[in-house]
Amino acid sequence: MEQHGSRPPNDGPRRGTPQQNARLPPQARRGAGGERRPGQGQGTRRPGQQDRGAPRAGAAARQIPPGPRLTGLGSGLFCVLAMFLLGCLDTLLFGESMRVYGVLFLPVCVLTALWVRAGDVLTAPVVVPIAFAAGMLPVAGGGGGLPGRLMGLFTGLATQAGWLYGGTLVAGVIVLVRRVQWVRRRRRRW
Repeated sequence: MEQHGSRPPNDGPRRGTPQQNARLPPQARRGAGGERRPGQGQGTRRPGQQDRGAPRAGAAARQIPPGPRLTGLGSGLFCVLAMFLLGCLDTLLFGESMRVYGVLFLPVCVLTALWVRAGDVLTAPVVVPIAFAAGMLPVAGGGGGLPGRLMGLFTGLATQAGWLYGGTLVAGVIVLVRRVQWVRRRRRRW
């Protein structure tokens, strides 16, 4: 059996639509946290009235971070791919020079620690040694197929531990400084 409702038809505008928001004062058009409600367009502003919620050009320019901001996974992929390509380049140009590979490792560590997002900043010192080992694959000499290549990799990791520890230390120091700054900024907001 079908029941017919006794509600009158709703022909008026719905709550939260621009027509109804246009009649509200500016304070009522904002949500509880001061953010604009969806459905509020730019057309509700009077000519000559400034929007106080929009950041100024100078403040926006200061908030733009230098360089890209990568997630933890993105910074890991960047670091591993960069070190593998630099390892291949080292093999082609310098004939598997471990010293050149170690020197090229340091800027990649710095960029990885600087480009990772503030929330994922602690992943950089973990990713850097993995990338060092991945990039060592083309550089590590060794004949005899896979066993020879693995022996060259382990020998290279043992003999080039100074570069590995140095790059990890550089990334760790940058990460700690960034983390302390991030925590201080969050405490100031509270």
